[in-house]
Amino acid sequence: MAEWKKTTLEKCTDILGDGLHGTPKYTEGGEYAFINGNNLVNGEILIKKDTKRVDYSQYEKYKKPLTNRTLLVSINGTLGNVGMYNLEKIILGKSACYFNVKEFVDKDFIYYVVSSPIFRQYLEHSATGTTIKNISLKQMREYDFLLPPIEEQKQISSVLKMIDEKIKNNRRVNENLEQQAQAIFKSWFIDFDPFGNQKPSDWSVSTLGNVSAMGAGGDKPQTVSQIKTDLCQYPIYSNGLSEEGLYGFTDKPKIFEESVTVSARGTIGFVCLRHIPYVPIVRLITLIPKTEIVSAKYLYLWLKQLHIAGTGTTQQQLTVPDFRKTEILVPVQEIMTLFTTTVEPIFKKIWTNQSENEKLASLRDTLLPKLMSGELDVSTIDF
Repeated sequence: MAEWKKTTLEKCTDILGDGLHGTPKYTEGGEYAFINGNNLVNGEILIKKDTKRVDYSQYEKYKKPLTNRTLLVSINGTLGNVGMYNLEKIILGKSACYFNVKEFVDKDFIYYVVSSPIFRQYLEHSATGTTIKNISLKQMREYDFLLPPIEEQKQISSVLKMIDEKIKNNRRVNENLEQQAQAIFKSWFIDFDPFGNQKPSDWSVSTLGNVSAMGAGGDKPQTVSQIKTDLCQYPIYSNGLSEEGLYGFTDKPKIFEESVTVSARGTIGFVCLRHIPYVPIVRLITLIPKTEIVSAKYLYLWLKQLHIAGTGTTQQQLTVPDFRKTEILVPVQEIMTLFTTTVEPIFKKIWTNQSENEKLASLRDTLLPKLMSGELDVSTIDF
């Protein structure tokens, strides 16, 4: 194996900086999206319906020198989200660090460097602040790692990209399946197609507090692993969007029932259906349905079609007492059971794909540090 050399992120980049330390002038329907660290999801820039927008004048005022060699990492609040810049029309907020990878370095290799558990651990250990964690640009520039020759960089990133492409394909299939479930829900409970396009008179309106046991996640467990192990098999979920809020893994779950979670800080209203035991943290709201009234799948799809808003000026948040008051349509039990039975096969397919993705991600995360350190020779891997 050719010689690997120790380097730093600064030496591998032409420029490294962050976004606007302030608030631009927003324009509804503006051409450019205002992006922060929570918009970096699964290696991409996620521009949502509620993402703030600005016009061309604000873009010209605050634009950064982003290119097709730009990578983004979240450095304020949620640490370590990574995204590749693909010429999206954006301006950056302060929680998004950007850097342009030098031509003599493989951009994909550096992407995996900053996606690695070792880099995330560096961020966690280096962060300052108690309520809101922060990484300085100096700390980003000083991060050191081993850099192989360019051809080996490309071989390593190619192996890891093959795994990620399989994961992305499963996600695309799941998005289609999810849309099918939402379409059935809309037909039955928004448009009332099977019921003569009118809400049946024997259906009722209740509140989330009446149809579920609701609570908020607390502190992270004492035992935490970045990857799934024999000891730490149960996922920990926070308010993030990346990997559906996956924070890590622990040894003891707190929630055992099929349930729904809703992000309550930062990005408000990100809804997930959970079917395996887990631990919610950092005020992530959990709803365990009273199954004699509603199913978890109905509750999930009802919440998905709502616009869930928080309160607060500095940092938006959603509180359990307020959220309990949210109204929900409750069909009679016969219809609830029929609907749940109808969508059950769709969700089983989704969970099968998620399970495969979990195994693929575990393989990637096992290979990644070994490949990045040179412990494992990429030429010995056969897919």
